[in-house]
Amino acid sequence: MQPDMRNYSSVTEFILLGLPNTEGLETMIFALFLAFYLFALLGNLLIFLTILTSSSLHTPMYFFLGNLSVFDIFFPSVNSPKMMVALAGQSHTISYQGCASQVFFYHTLGSTECFLYTVMAYDRFVAICHPMRYTVIMSPRVCTCLTVCTWLVGCVHSSILTFLIFKLPYCGPNEVESFFCDIPVVLSLACADTSLAQIVTFTNIGVVALLCFLLILTSYTCIFLSILKIRSSEGRRRAFSTCSAHLTSILLFYGPIILVYLRPTSSPWLDSVVQVFNNIIIPSLNPLIYSLRNKDVKLALRKMLTQVAQSPGV
Repeated sequence: MQPDMRNYSSVTEFILLGLPNTEGLETMIFALFLAFYLFALLGNLLIFLTILTSSSLHTPMYFFLGNLSVFDIFFPSVNSPKMMVALAGQSHTISYQGCASQVFFYHTLGSTECFLYTVMAYDRFVAICHPMRYTVIMSPRVCTCLTVCTWLVGCVHSSILTFLIFKLPYCGPNEVESFFCDIPVVLSLACADTSLAQIVTFTNIGVVALLCFLLILTSYTCIFLSILKIRSSEGRRRAFSTCSAHLTSILLFYGPIILVYLRPTSSPWLDSVVQVFNNIIIPSLNPLIYSLRNKDVKLALRKMLTQVAQSPGV
């Protein structure tokens, strides 16, 4: 962001109004969100450490799953702490720079997850459709390059969006109808014509999400066609089981994107509910999705916990 960007605006801070229609329920919501947040942090950290310490999981599929776990540690940490501070009765204000930081990191991590799911779909495509060449195509160097590219492209994508939104002047009001700063709610407060910014933002997010979704759809179309050619029912079952967790996560990921960013009209209440689901609940569900439906992860996790319990000093 350019250093003189604040000069365009008289607004130095924003007021986060929080979740609509929750008056009197702050304590219960705080306890519930804190439980989901801690579960997301601990669950994903446990999955990451299991993959890191288990040599049997040092494969491309689990390498990408480890990256997803890191993402699911960072993603809820962008907005959840500030939201829980507000729910605890503390300050609802956030600085201009803090608001811009939330938008930047939220969309950096969001677009990175979008790209990462696409890479994971490509990994499953190669594993099932080209098993004999899998280790050659998905070499450690290729996996590392793909992962680094997802983070870099996500950062560039978010930088463009953040610059586009915060180059506009903000002179009041400064009340954000959400529990965190995001493009739709912040853009509505600008003191200038936002039509170009809305079109570019809608197109940018829509094109990225749609392109990734089409690539994922293409990968899984090829995967399903290959699975149908497997003669044994046991072989088909195993092939489907390796994809089911990933498909579940994709459905949970794209649902909020469609409801929040690709609708022609905005609904503050619906947007808040969807964003809560996207920010806190989904990151806490991914460890369950990938561990409960994966025998290798469950075995490695059980082995790691047993070793920790049996180690001296524990």
